[in-house]
Amino acid sequence: MEFEKNMLPDIGQLLLNVGETVSVAESVTSGFLQFSFSQIKDASQFYKGGITAYTLQQKVKFLNVDENEARQCDCVSSHIAEVMAENVAKSFETDWGIAVTGYATPVEESDFKIFAWSSFSYKNSVIYTKQLDLHPRTQPQNAQVYYSEFILGCFKTQLEERQSE
Repeated sequence: MEFEKNMLPDIGQLLLNVGETVSVAESVTSGFLQFSFSQIKDASQFYKGGITAYTLQQKVKFLNVDENEARQCDCVSSHIAEVMAENVAKSFETDWGIAVTGYATPVEESDFKIFAWSSFSYKNSVIYTKQLDLHPRTQPQNAQVYYSEFILGCFKTQLEERQSE
């Protein structure tokens, strides 16, 4: 599967137009979103960095996720994604925080389903949270690409909506 890169320059230009910054906290996509942002021209002007926190312990330590809540849901819920988005933006001091957590393979903890939760924070408030479900036979690397493309597309839409207000 080929990653659709054509939206990346638009995202970069939209962020540059308003002088806003973004940071990323990811788990299931394992750095793919961070890589994507780094590929945009002049990325250092708006992309401040990110963290791949793959385990519960790292989400608790670096993203201030509540350990008890995380244990109950295997670190995958709308609220966990929201906390990750808010806290990555605080840590990196950015206008936008993007977060994703979920499953790229069907496992017992996910009821053998493949899904992820993504969330965006904007200026210290969660403004978007969405679950994306995939077919249980989706290959893991394809799931990561689908999630990343979906999140980037939704982020582009959010940026466009904010700039048209």
